[in-house]
Amino acid sequence: MNIKFRLILMNFMQFFIWGAWLLTIGVYWFQNKQWSGEHFGAIFSTMGISAIFMPALTGIIADRFINAEKLYGMMHILGALTLFSLPLVNNPTTFFWVILLNMVFYMPTLSLSITVAYAALKTSNKDIVKDYPPIRIWGTIGFIAALWTVSITHNETSANQFYIASAMSLTLGLYSFTLPKAPPLLSKVTNKSFVELLGLKAFTLFKTSKFAIFFAFSLLLGAALQLTNAYGDTYIHDFARIASYKDTIAVRYPAIIMSISQISETLFILAIPFFLRKFGIKYVMLFSMLAWVLRFGLFAFGDPAGGLWMIVLSCIVYGMAFDFFNISGSLFVETQTTPEIRGSAQGLFMMMVNGFGAFFGSIASGMIIDKFFTMPDHSKNWHGIWLTFAAYALVIAIIFPFVFRYKHNAALKHAIAHA
Repeated sequence: MNIKFRLILMNFMQFFIWGAWLLTIGVYWFQNKQWSGEHFGAIFSTMGISAIFMPALTGIIADRFINAEKLYGMMHILGALTLFSLPLVNNPTTFFWVILLNMVFYMPTLSLSITVAYAALKTSNKDIVKDYPPIRIWGTIGFIAALWTVSITHNETSANQFYIASAMSLTLGLYSFTLPKAPPLLSKVTNKSFVELLGLKAFTLFKTSKFAIFFAFSLLLGAALQLTNAYGDTYIHDFARIASYKDTIAVRYPAIIMSISQISETLFILAIPFFLRKFGIKYVMLFSMLAWVLRFGLFAFGDPAGGLWMIVLSCIVYGMAFDFFNISGSLFVETQTTPEIRGSAQGLFMMMVNGFGAFFGSIASGMIIDKFFTMPDHSKNWHGIWLTFAAYALVIAIIFPFVFRYKHNAALKHAIAHA
């Protein structure tokens, strides 16, 4: 079977699993279980908590001890078991621990999938900068397919969303063992230092200013991503409280409206090689930050009726905001690190974005929203919320070009030139 098709199938299932519940779990929490919102922020913090240590840990294991594709498969099989058990939980505290365990298994698969794909493409003498983005698109399509499946079958508030995700996770887990081998590379290195023996060499990247700054902004951008994941779907659902909006298409099918964000991703992924060639990695990252400003700002002024175009445009802009940093960031890590630590370096990148970034984004946004933007009747001042998030992204965008003083080196120039 064609290697690109096999990796396409892997990416499709990888993000289908996440898309089946990530944006709709809030509605399930509030409408199906009717639990309070006091602990909901903690549910989204599980992604951050698990991503702080799991991607880096599994990256070290994949670099040193076990084939990445085998570890990837085991994580998905274990994730399937936890997803299947979620609907059986009837206590919010227990729900937190089960979803945390699921995230412990799922979050490292994001970076492991990149490691597996890059290894397979290199073994087949493919150009990762040219060939990986069109493959990664199918992950986004999988996310969209999951959102539409859950929305059209009216399972946004149903436990079925977890059963759907569980079935796909089990399928991918078994399929992973058929993927091309991605053996550990660090085990072949002789004369290892103490740091290398512990599998911690990727952390020495923080000694390099370009990587220290890159990882710092990865954390800050990870927080922005968490804000849109946690509150985007709930924001549109809340318009149902207003009589003039409750029967609009957007309020009836919010997950489908939000899926425009993922549709946009597919277009911007294809544009990444062009933008990298034209502007370089620094400005592609800056464009991402400016796109986050627009993402949140348009949400602040939109509504499901006359202002629907703003919500739709915000979803389109999301494609640039997400892809231009996450995909370009993974390519930056791939081309700037040595082969024997690339797995753990990708895990480190994921740790900063979906670990510390997601954790601090969840905790800080929850505190800010509860203190400043929650009304006495428990409704939310979404206009103020989104403007605050937009201001946060704008500050990051202003600071970034002055502190990230990086220019293309030969490796990245060569990779982009051949895209």
